[in-house]
Amino acid sequence: MSRYTGPSWKVSRRLGISLSGTGKELNRRPYPPGEHGPASRRTNSEYGLQLNEKQKLRRMYGLTERQFRTLFVKASKIKEGKHGVNFMILLEQRLDNVVYRLGLATTRRQARQFVNHGHVTVDGGRVDIPSYHVEVGQVIGIREKSKEMSAINEAVESIVGTPAFVSFDDEKLEGSLTRLPEREELTPDIDEALVVEYYNQLM
Repeated sequence: MSRYTGPSWKVSRRLGISLSGTGKELNRRPYPPGEHGPASRRTNSEYGLQLNEKQKLRRMYGLTERQFRTLFVKASKIKEGKHGVNFMILLEQRLDNVVYRLGLATTRRQARQFVNHGHVTVDGGRVDIPSYHVEVGQVIGIREKSKEMSAINEAVESIVGTPAFVSFDDEKLEGSLTRLPEREELTPDIDEALVVEYYNQLM
């Protein structure tokens, strides 16, 4: 399945969650898109709720279905902790997400683009794979030739704060994942238990 590249605001409204992280999509029109969006009173079945939760999480991190399911299976092999929480932590350890968390990009989509175009380094070496698994302590930075990019500098200038599980040096334009995140530090808008239930029915 190819990655969705259409308008994210419409998807945000359909799923009922802000994919941009700003909340602007839902503040302006807090109802599903389409002619009957404002008057929609459709109720979901249990399966529908599980599917919707899975779609919310997948769209949030911008993964294809195959990537998403592969990571879900990988999380199932971690012996300690809850499956759903381990899954969300693995999503957080993707390179494009860490770039976003550090504030080097304003959205995960932009962060993925920066990585794809070779602007990002890991421990000094260029890495252009957004799904690269970042380990605690690895240093994520920007290539010397890319440090003058206006998009990157604008993102850094707009930083209000970074999560407690990352550290960032805005002068060097580099940072790291200092520890794995706790569940309460991740989005409260997702019920990961429903995602686990969804895939358990398919496997």
